[in-house]
Amino acid sequence: MSDAMKIRYKVAEAARLAGVSASTLRLWETQGLVVPDRSATGHRQYSEGDVAQLKRISWFRAERGLNPAAIREALELEAGEPDDNGQPANGDATPQSQVGRKLRSLRHAAGKTLEQVAGDIGIAASVLSTLERTSQGVSVAVLHNLAEYFATTVSSLSGEDEPDVRALVRSGEWRTWPRTTPGVTVQLLAEGRNQMDCHRFVLEPGASSEGAYKHEGEEFVYVLSGRVEFVLDSDQFYDLSPGDSLYFNSRRHHAWSNRHDGETVLLWINTPPTF
Repeated sequence: MSDAMKIRYKVAEAARLAGVSASTLRLWETQGLVVPDRSATGHRQYSEGDVAQLKRISWFRAERGLNPAAIREALELEAGEPDDNGQPANGDATPQSQVGRKLRSLRHAAGKTLEQVAGDIGIAASVLSTLERTSQGVSVAVLHNLAEYFATTVSSLSGEDEPDVRALVRSGEWRTWPRTTPGVTVQLLAEGRNQMDCHRFVLEPGASSEGAYKHEGEEFVYVLSGRVEFVLDSDQFYDLSPGDSLYFNSRRHHAWSNRHDGETVLLWINTPPTF
C-alpha cells in the first residue's frame, strides 16, 4: 500500500481507538512517546502503527504503572523484539532483553504455550508475553516463581553466572541486572558461579516484591541506607533501618517493601545461589 493510500487518523480518532483523551495524546507527544505525522495544514495524522503504539503506551501506563521514561525504555526494547528465529528484529541483542529471551527459550524447550505457563504461574498471558519481549513488567515475586517453574534461578536468568567474570569488583563498578521490575535495581557485588549470591539492592520509594516468594537456601540482609519492611510467613513483620540486619531461611515465604520516602540500599546475600 502506497503512502498516499495508508489510513491516517485525526487526533480525536486516534485517541478514541487508544482509549484516552486527545489532550493525553498531545502530552505523550511532548514526552517523546509518539511522534505523529503532520498534514500540509499542520494537523496531526496518526498511522495504524502509531495507533498500535498508543495502545501499548496506554497499557504500560494503566496495567504496569510505568512512568514516561520507563515506557520509552519498554518501547525501545520492543523495537528489538526477536523474530521467529529468535533473533532481534533490529539485529542487535541488548543486555536488557536477555531475561525475556532466556524465558522464551526455556518455555519453547519445555513445549509450553504462553497460556499454559501463565496459567500455571497465575498471571495473564499478556503479562508473560510482554516479559518475554521486553524483559520488563513483572514483580520480583513473579520473576522468582517463573525461575522456579523452569528449574532455574533469577540470577541465572539475569546472566549472573556467565563464565567471563571479574574477581575484584570496585566500588561503583557493579554490573547491573536487566531491570525487570520498576523501582528495583540489583547490582552484583561478586560474579560467577559462586556459593553465594552477593547483591546490592537499590529500591526507589514504594518499590516492593509485590508479593511473597520462597526458595531453597538462607539469606542475610543488611540495610546500608533508608528503611525496609520484611514480612515472613505473612505474620512476622520486621522494620529495618540503617545498620539493622535480618537472617532467615529462604524456604519461609518472604516479602519486602521500601518504607522510606527516599531511596533504600541493601546488602543482600543468598546461599546457596538459589535466588
